[in-house]
Amino acid sequence: MSRRVLLIIVADFLVVIGLLFIPAGTVGWVAGWIFVALLCGITLLVVRMLVRNDPELLQERMSSPIQRNQPLWDKIFLPVLMLLFIAWLILMPLDAVRFGWSDVPVWLQVLGALGIMLSFYGMYLVYRENAYLYPVVKLQEERGQSMVTTGPYRYVRHPMYASGLILFPATALLLGSWLGLLLSPVLMALIILRTALEDRMLRDGLAGYAGYARTVRYRLVPRVW
Repeated sequence: MSRRVLLIIVADFLVVIGLLFIPAGTVGWVAGWIFVALLCGITLLVVRMLVRNDPELLQERMSSPIQRNQPLWDKIFLPVLMLLFIAWLILMPLDAVRFGWSDVPVWLQVLGALGIMLSFYGMYLVYRENAYLYPVVKLQEERGQSMVTTGPYRYVRHPMYASGLILFPATALLLGSWLGLLLSPVLMALIILRTALEDRMLRDGLAGYAGYARTVRYRLVPRVW
């Protein structure tokens, strides 16, 4: 692992910790530390796998969210999503800890933790299968991008987004924030919108995708949609 990648990972975790615990006003927030631990665990698993199997993808995952050959809509979409996600993260500790507006039962927080683990496991499977899993939407012609139809791609066309849809409500439950849960559908709707736009781009530009879409009919939820 390069020093640059290590520094980015450490910086990202410090930012997440700051966004959670500064608004909370305390470091004694157990649910917050459980979330950080789960996030750290999946990050280390994915980084270890990519260091061994696909260091190029690891470097790309650390790159800028604005890139050449990225569609204009995605250059607008990603910053908006990131800002809303940051605001959402800040809101939940304010709601659950500093002001104590929400009182989520422990059993629902446990259910949220299980949902996060399920989401992270799905993401891990996607990283293992897809060498073209760039953070931005673009056709990777210089890398000879081809269809990925193995692993979770046998069941839905966008398994990374499907895993993300689980993550938002599960995180709000773990962190004990009804407000976070109430606003989760906003982030989920944005993910669904990006899925639709990316799906259309792949149909138009990636050889074999139209046939794959006819075979794997479900975009996000197997046998549902």
